[in-house]
This record gives sequence, C-alpha cells and structure tokens, in this order.
Amino acid sequence: MIFHQLFDQDSCTYTYLIGSADSKHGVIIDPVKSHVSTYINLINELGLNLVASIDTHLHADHITGSGQLTTLTDCQSMMGIETEAKFVQVKFCDDEILNFGNIKIRAIHTPGHTPDSYCFILDDKVFTGDTLLINATGRTDFQNGSASEQYDSLFNKLLKLPGFMKVYPGHDYNQKYYSTIEQEKKNNPRLQVKSRQEYVEMMGNLNLSFPKNMHFAVPANLNNGLTEQEVSALV
Repeated sequence: MIFHQLFDQDSCTYTYLIGSADSKHGVIIDPVKSHVSTYINLINELGLNLVASIDTHLHADHITGSGQLTTLTDCQSMMGIETEAKFVQVKFCDDEILNFGNIKIRAIHTPGHTPDSYCFILDDKVFTGDTLLINATGRTDFQNGSASEQYDSLFNKLLKLPGFMKVYPGHDYNQKYYSTIEQEKKNNPRLQVKSRQEYVEMMGNLNLSFPKNMHFAVPANLNNGLTEQEVSALV
C-alpha cells in the first residue's frame, strides 16, 4: 500500500493520498485546491492512476481540489449523500464499502461538525476529517453543526473501533501526524465527559472565531471547489 500524508500550511489541513502498488489505483482524501498541481506531480511520480477524490465534508477553511482534479485527471469526486455540494459525481451512504480495485474503504456517516461529515476506515487507519482531531474534536457551532449528533458519532461509532486503530485527522495545529483510538480515549480532554449534556454544554462554550476563509470557501465548496468559469466549462 502506498500512503502519503500531505499538509496545507494555511489551513492546517491534512490531505491523504492512498495507492495500490499492484493495481496502480490512487485515491485522495480532502485535497486542497491550491495544491492540485503538487498532487498531480506526486501521482505521476508514483505511477498511479487517480480514480477518486473524496471529501470528508463540506469544508469552511479551504477550497476543495476535488472538482478541479476531476477536470485534470480521470478521477471521480465523491461525498456522502447528505452533502449540499453540487457537481459531486458519486455519493455514498453510511456503512458503504467504496471499492477501488484492491483498495477498499468503509464510509461511516459521522454528523456533528457538519450534517454531511464522514469518516473512512482503511485497514488499521481511520480518516476522521473534522469529527475527531488529535486531543480535540471538530467544532459544531456553524454550518448546521450539532454537538448532540457529534456525541453519537464519537461515542457510539468512532470510540467503539479497536483501540489500535490509527487516527488520521483532517487538521492538526500542533505538528502531530496521527494518534490512535486508545490514545484519544485516554488523553483527549473533550472525550472525558460523562454525558451527552456535558458534551453539548462544553462545545457550546468554546467561543471560537470563524475560519478566516469561510466567507469564500463555503460558497466555492458548494460548487465542489469550482469557479464560475470552471462550472461553465462543464455545462
């Protein structure tokens, strides 16, 4: 298995490139549009054929590269069926297995940060998007987020995975690359609550500023990261 973790400094976003050395299929998770040329160069260097670009949710802090990747490669863009984003070519459901040759990824619907949030399981890895971060959890105070739904996604789904599973988040702000389910259970301060109500109250009292790119990232991502000119070329 080919695996690369890539980082966008501006939004502290992690992008993941997964590939099969046998089939040469490649899958990218949460690409950032400003790095599309870098991804394509890496994909070509590795001799991969990009078949899918998957977003964990509709992002507010960066513009997705999925739409542009579909115009520059043979890949299909993919998101959960709950998303409001347009120009997404394939939509999947909770607990669906996404098959890309010998790369098999299980999609888990984990609403809370946004209604369309998903996590993805591949072997001993879980890509948690903005649902579970290292020593934190994704905010729930905008984009129709719900701390109560996130509580279920965390405590009734992700934290029931085997403790050895490696957690690869959608962001990190402290130069950490991955964790494990067991480490997050023990060390994540937001997971030490005793009840749903305690979690909801904690998340409601975070008082975070909105992402600096939100005013243009969300509208762009509703078009799968495509500009008006790029959209016009599609229709």
